[in-house]
Amino acid sequence: MTDSQFVSLGDLEAAARALAPVAVRTPLLPFDSLSERVGAPVWIKPEMLQRGGAFKFRGAYNFLSRVDPAVRKRGVIAPSSGNHAQAVALAAKLFGVPATVVMPTTVTHAKRAGAERLGAKIELAGTTTLDRAERADQLAAEQGLTLVPPFDHEFIIAGQGTVGLEIADDLPSVETVLVPVGGGGFSAGVATAIKLRLPNARVIGVEPAGSPKLTAAREAGKPVKIAYSGGLADGLLATQVGTLPFEHHQRYLDDVIQVDDAALRGAMRLLLDRMKLVAEPSGAITIAALLESAFTPRGPTVAILSGGNIEWDGLRELLAG
Repeated sequence: MTDSQFVSLGDLEAAARALAPVAVRTPLLPFDSLSERVGAPVWIKPEMLQRGGAFKFRGAYNFLSRVDPAVRKRGVIAPSSGNHAQAVALAAKLFGVPATVVMPTTVTHAKRAGAERLGAKIELAGTTTLDRAERADQLAAEQGLTLVPPFDHEFIIAGQGTVGLEIADDLPSVETVLVPVGGGGFSAGVATAIKLRLPNARVIGVEPAGSPKLTAAREAGKPVKIAYSGGLADGLLATQVGTLPFEHHQRYLDDVIQVDDAALRGAMRLLLDRMKLVAEPSGAITIAALLESAFTPRGPTVAILSGGNIEWDGLRELLAG
């Protein structure tokens, strides 16, 4: 790739301007009890407080803002395990255009209901990323809809990367940023923003041990499809990282670590008990990495919480006992 193909600081700042009137500028919160536990100052970036309950709104809205209004008016469609669906539904609602989302047959009630409340038409297709993508491509072609990709697009990466810009502005002394890894758009955007603003800071991706697609890609030197992807962190279970995100990872991401499912419940409970924040398993994975010492911080560290789209029944099922 040439430099012109990478998301630039100008692209990130343009996305921030587009989002300023509509997105929540989530705070950085000191996590005192966790800081004492790990022996270094830890802040959290709670994207569960974002509209739609996750960081995904940033990328979806930025993407739609760049689509020609006449084309956008015909409607948009998105494949998603849940959070991207809600983000696209909300962005489409704000632009006054119809949205269809293709979700897995195993989608949680909370995530399906969230997209429905925002006015999206729901299609169910299989259980894998490929199942959803193929059905979304088919419907887009048949109905003339604009496909909003979940992660493999420069507008998505730039929108998600505004989280990194905010961290750099709010804590310029940050030494390390931990960011969840799913399809890679979020981690790519955050890593790009942090490195372009704070070149000496480290950015570490955190992925589920049951879905090591970025680890596999880095070992192979290119995105590869893993044989199996599963676990509690349903928002991070892509079977392959995107091509464009991976190129950004190679340039800007310092490392990737893995976290077992067993640590996610403890991280969710700690966030609920000590910070009064509800995180879904995917959203708590960076805290889990700190709790199980998958990463040991030495200086100011930010753990990004990617989302909180889980409701009472889901919390009770995961955390009871």
